[in-house]
Amino acid sequence: MQDQKLAIVTGAGTGVGQACALALSKENYLVVLLGRRIQKLDETAAKISSVGGSAVAIAMDTTNPEEVTGIFEETASRHGRIDLLFNNAGVNTPATALEDLSYKDWQYVIDVNLTGSFLCTQAAFRLMKAQKPMGGRIINNGSVSAQAPRPDSIAYTATKHAMNGLTRSTALDGRQYNIACGQIDIGNTATKMTSRMESGVKQPNGNIEIEPTMDVTNVAAAVVYMANLPLNTNVLAMTVMATAMPLVGRG
Repeated sequence: MQDQKLAIVTGAGTGVGQACALALSKENYLVVLLGRRIQKLDETAAKISSVGGSAVAIAMDTTNPEEVTGIFEETASRHGRIDLLFNNAGVNTPATALEDLSYKDWQYVIDVNLTGSFLCTQAAFRLMKAQKPMGGRIINNGSVSAQAPRPDSIAYTATKHAMNGLTRSTALDGRQYNIACGQIDIGNTATKMTSRMESGVKQPNGNIEIEPTMDVTNVAAAVVYMANLPLNTNVLAMTVMATAMPLVGRG
């Protein structure tokens, strides 16, 4: 069996994060599960254990710089190195008209989606640069909102557009250290976060329409593909979406 690698997955307690953590464990990764709710992380760890994989669950706040740095450094010290970071943790607010969005809600989405991803990227980058052999891979969950907004989603859309810049800057700055960084833009996956698709969501013309979704295992397979590439090869951007969702086309 190949040597076990180490992956850190944020937002690993549910949905996309859980599915990707499980898929990575089947590829001989020891998966460090990060998130806010230890109960949910423990549930993911149990699923991984049930298929013979290895996982460590750690409750943490990705928006706290000291906490992020400490946990990443402890992980690298305990396990030797960090091979992969999947920046998946993210939040949204209920659909709110731009003029009615509160500063508190705006800041909350910015802190978790953008600042949290930056802090985890920075901590992983430092360690990947210093470890021997040098290098590693970072994958960011951009969402298709990095390409096109939904109505009444300015905070979430702004953070996901910003993820494009975070990804590309990390990819550029990581070249000399053998650090690859890519982004996966995910559309309409059947998870609790997207359950509203089943009853209909607002379209640009104001209509409420049901949208198709895809199974989360398809996202996990895409992340595994990106993760398992050699470090001299990188998927800079990938879109995985339900084929018939209304992303492509004129509004």
